Amino acid sequence: MSELVSYQLETTDNAKIAIVTMDDGKANGLSPAMIKAVDEAFDKAEADEALIIFTGREGKFSAGFDLGVFQQGQEALAEMLQGGAELAERIMLYPRPVIIACNGHGLAMGALLLLAADYRVGALGNFKIGLNEVAIGLTMPAFGCEIARSALTPQFFKRCVVNAEIFSPQDALQPGFLDEVVEPEKLQKRAMEKALEMSALNMGAFKGTKLSSRKDVLSALRASIEKDFKK
Repeated sequence: MSELVSYQLETTDNAKIAIVTMDDGKANGLSPAMIKAVDEAFDKAEADEALIIFTGREGKFSAGFDLGVFQQGQEALAEMLQGGAELAERIMLYPRPVIIACNGHGLAMGALLLLAADYRVGALGNFKIGLNEVAIGLTMPAFGCEIARSALTPQFFKRCVVNAEIFSPQDALQPGFLDEVVEPEKLQKRAMEKALEMSALNMGAFKGTKLSSRKDVLSALRASIEKDFKK
């Protein structure tokens, strides 16, 4: 696909599973280029009528937005923030299951992508998962609040969003960042097992139920994007 994102299509008798892998050789920062490359991979997966396993490099799913872009002016920053918001929205709208295999750290926008997915498998290890925006001096965007509110366990919302509490993979289960954790060497195998399991679902019913169950948050998310990034 690109130097930043690879695409691999696995085909079985009953399913097509696209493995979308981010790897910038560093922290998998969600720069405009990375976001564009992921979006193109999702386009290909949708054309292939495939479920998606979305993953990163060893030890890193994504540490969030590329902080270097924050120094490039308001136009570049707004492009990146809107791109991240719309990537999360894309995951929430995708008509087939999106499973994230979280290889390690998942912070800030990386953690919001976790919250947008349909199922999240994390690797055990000395990794950090959470919404650290407030801790690094950033106000959580309205779109981030909407995604977090829709997926976090209610009693953890303030702790995660306002207090910027960070979790280990094991501890990230309770607030709702992850659905299960496994040893790192078992991560991709478990994600594939889950994808095959979910491929047995009726995809028409899955799409309809996914969209109807997320109707309110998708509406609020779209409204926040239009408000925050109106030209």
